[in-house]
Amino acid sequence: MTPLVVKLGGSTAGRIEMEQWITVLASATFPLVIVPGGGPFADQVRSSQREMHFSDAAAHEMAILAMEQFGIVIAERHPRVQPARSTGEFEAILAEGGVPVWLPSQMTRNADIAPSWDITSDSLAAWLSRQIGGRHLLLCKQVDPEAFPEGLQALVDKGVVDAMLPELLGEETSLYIAGPSSLRSQLMELPMSRIPGSRVGMCATAGGGDRR
Repeated sequence: MTPLVVKLGGSTAGRIEMEQWITVLASATFPLVIVPGGGPFADQVRSSQREMHFSDAAAHEMAILAMEQFGIVIAERHPRVQPARSTGEFEAILAEGGVPVWLPSQMTRNADIAPSWDITSDSLAAWLSRQIGGRHLLLCKQVDPEAFPEGLQALVDKGVVDAMLPELLGEETSLYIAGPSSLRSQLMELPMSRIPGSRVGMCATAGGGDRR
């Protein structure tokens, strides 16, 4: 079974939601790979770029390293979660019943990804899903998708997801977004046996129910 790719938003860093999502994801009864957001580590890159005036290409590389920093934080929070830098490491960790958290700098080094702040961990999660043949992508956010009934474009327009996500998502990938309400529900339904949240397409539809 191809793993579900789950992006854990950097906006959860240092908050109780981070710990709760890790508990939920580590309980999954199906294979998944966690993609860390950049969180405060990426915010520091933005701040440093304004002060030091380095290029977007340099900022992009630093932001990927920021994802790795958050990934290291995630990995030490639960014994089932382990850092992974390649598909081979994904497979080895999954075979042992673990949950890989992606440290992306190795796999993205020569990838055809534009160095821009329009590319965030949302789009990198979509890129990874395509690389491993994933059919489903889950973004764990600090906002409930039900607030944007117009669907994916509304999420882009409001800055909930990045501008490049629709392009990198791929036609065969189903997008799910889970916010605080989904997290609360899932904490009462451990272990996680289905994709939480709502499926989002051109028009958002009530979802959460695709069992893995």
